[in-house]
Amino acid sequence: MTISLVLPCYNEVENLPATVDDVSAWFRTREVSGEIIAVNDGSTDGTGSLLRDLATRHARLRIVDHPTNRGYGHAVRSGCDAAETSWVGFMDSDGQFRAEDLDRLTPHMVGHDFVVGIREGRADPLVRKLNTGLYTLLIRAVLGVRVRDPNCAMKLFTRDAWSRMRPRYGLGALFNAELFQRAQAEGIAWKPVPVRHYPRRHGQATGADPKVIARMFRELLALRREMAREVARASVADRA
Repeated sequence: MTISLVLPCYNEVENLPATVDDVSAWFRTREVSGEIIAVNDGSTDGTGSLLRDLATRHARLRIVDHPTNRGYGHAVRSGCDAAETSWVGFMDSDGQFRAEDLDRLTPHMVGHDFVVGIREGRADPLVRKLNTGLYTLLIRAVLGVRVRDPNCAMKLFTRDAWSRMRPRYGLGALFNAELFQRAQAEGIAWKPVPVRHYPRRHGQATGADPKVIARMFRELLALRREMAREVARASVADRA
């Protein structure tokens, strides 16, 4: 079993040492081959220099640098694009997940091309849980995607599946929505698996910021328009 595990990082200098240690230990103790790809998304808190230091102690660690902050979806996509193994996945770098829960996903790699975590016992404040529920209903209504907990940041998929469901437009808060929509359009079924969820170790999440939520609404409508145009162009090409 070989896996490239992507860790998107934006100003995570306080969280990264524990996360990289955790993931490295999981690879070593489970005797899993592969790599850890940390994507420094234009951090301003020393994350880049910390990653370079960590790379001297963790042979599996590779670094992808964004000179400026491009957003969560861009960071995950850059890391997945850089992957060199047969299986690719991603996990948040802020301590909300533990690498040992990958053990819940890996048994389902046989017979599935896309295995997705579902957070159980969510360690989030009520407002974030409500936002997640609204988001899930919105992508069902607007994109026609029926998925539970789409934004759970623990997923595994084959490189072939990634090439077919790779997001093109939703590279901010809608990264996962487009990922699932493209998977559905390509006939790639996903296997949901419960994983544990923990409070963020350090720093402040921005998902409940009203400005972030308002931007998400605008991006969702834009994503729907872009994907409708894509379908229309494909239809015209098929008739030509």
